[in-house]
Amino acid sequence: MSAHIEPTREWEYISTDGIPLFVRDWPGPSAGSAQDQGVLILHGIGEHCGRYAHLARFFNRLGFSVRTYDHRGHGQSGGRRGDVPDSQRILHDAQAVLQEFRSHLGSDPLLFGHSMGGLFAARLATGNLVKIRALILSSPALAIRMNRAQQLLAAVALRLFPGVPVPNGLHTRYLSHDAEVVRAYENDRLVHGGISARLLHCMLDAMQASHTQAASLTIPVLLQFAGDDHLVDPAGSLRFASQLPASLLTMHQYAGLYHEIYNELDASTVFDDLRSWLEQQQITPIVAD
Repeated sequence: MSAHIEPTREWEYISTDGIPLFVRDWPGPSAGSAQDQGVLILHGIGEHCGRYAHLARFFNRLGFSVRTYDHRGHGQSGGRRGDVPDSQRILHDAQAVLQEFRSHLGSDPLLFGHSMGGLFAARLATGNLVKIRALILSSPALAIRMNRAQQLLAAVALRLFPGVPVPNGLHTRYLSHDAEVVRAYENDRLVHGGISARLLHCMLDAMQASHTQAASLTIPVLLQFAGDDHLVDPAGSLRFASQLPASLLTMHQYAGLYHEIYNELDASTVFDDLRSWLEQQQITPIVAD
């Protein structure tokens, strides 16, 4: 949750429809060479890439170059807060940002996604929409809890006011058991609490497609998710795991942890599992001290 390290590069990627996307790059020790390996991080709903500085540092220490960026309608990127113009635009943004990143690397990057970012990372991978070396999912939003009345309301909103954000209903106390993490989130001026019917529809489409196409994945997958998640339904991760080729999947469900597993009081176990998996897959450029 601390400030980003130097040197980093902050810049804007202009999307095909003219929306500026805020990008922050964290060059690794091999940046600019044929040996450079990279990780692209996709953040969750309502937040921004600045909340992943600690994760970028972790990957940097292992020798990776890291790219983070703010989804449209989030953080320092353009666009109406919590909205997307159509169901494909957020995927197109990710494809473009990843491809530009990939052009500077010596190999296909890893793709890391948390919550909504994990959902879209899963969709990009299962749909073979990007060239990546491996997929890392943190409490991905592969299912959300919606009762029949909420589903009906969402359908009506999509017809009548598709681009108008409404409260996303996120209960911040269930982000983490670390009170400082929750306090920082609630006081973060770049965090917002809105979601439009269009963005919700985009997410629901991505959920369905990710589950339908999960069996077609041909890259290693690390699936890490909270056992006591009040913000997304962990059943979505279990269902997704059951459809993946078993030989490609490594899964960790953390009993008692809240949604933001990398911001939990017991996050050291989560980081250790990530490090071990990277080493087992033999895709760690440099072993950390």
